[in-house]
Amino acid sequence: MADRKLLRLTATLVSIGGVLYTILTLFVHPAGGPTEEATFAINAASWDWTAIHLGQFVSIAILLAGLLVLFFALNVSQGTPRWVGFFGAISAGVALALAGVQYAVDGVANKQAEEAWISAPAAEKAARFASAQALRWLEWGITSYQLFMLGLALVLLGIVVVWTARVKRPIGYLMGLSGLAFIVLGWVIGTNGFTSAQNVPAGAGVLLLLASSIWLLIVAWRMKGSVQAIPG
Repeated sequence: MADRKLLRLTATLVSIGGVLYTILTLFVHPAGGPTEEATFAINAASWDWTAIHLGQFVSIAILLAGLLVLFFALNVSQGTPRWVGFFGAISAGVALALAGVQYAVDGVANKQAEEAWISAPAAEKAARFASAQALRWLEWGITSYQLFMLGLALVLLGIVVVWTARVKRPIGYLMGLSGLAFIVLGWVIGTNGFTSAQNVPAGAGVLLLLASSIWLLIVAWRMKGSVQAIPG
């Protein structure tokens, strides 16, 4: 039987984390420039860069905590669905660890390297820029793998939702589609870096995930008790 209270907690955490991350990314995070040099200069001049990225990490941690809670909320105790859910939970944990590395690089290391490039004497400019650029490439790689693991977690947990039907199956379908969008986003960033090509999979992933979490929140709050599988 699914646990009503844990389902509510799952939906609340995923919704809060997703909304907070969207706000920080779209409305607070500085926009990039037309060139890499312009982007580095904008980042170096940002006085709240580190705080923004700490906020992004916290929001991702809240979201991933919600996915971990979902594994326990579904309360699948045996059979293949339990193992699928278990590996989904493991994937969410790995995604959280990678997010910590990602935002440490982006929020701290990138900032320091870009400031060092801005303030370096002319003779050191090229070397400092190469250092900042290398950290940027490292950020691409970590972000790519973090998105792969987030996407895998959503796909696996979505499969468990559909398989067990302890909440409405379409919620699981939305989670799975969101996960696939994040996997595509990870590939795009890993192969092309941060470009406009990421906008479609990023937007689809976030919207589908928010839709599934809000729907789950409504369903969970309407439950009068713990529930077994929903027929059909």
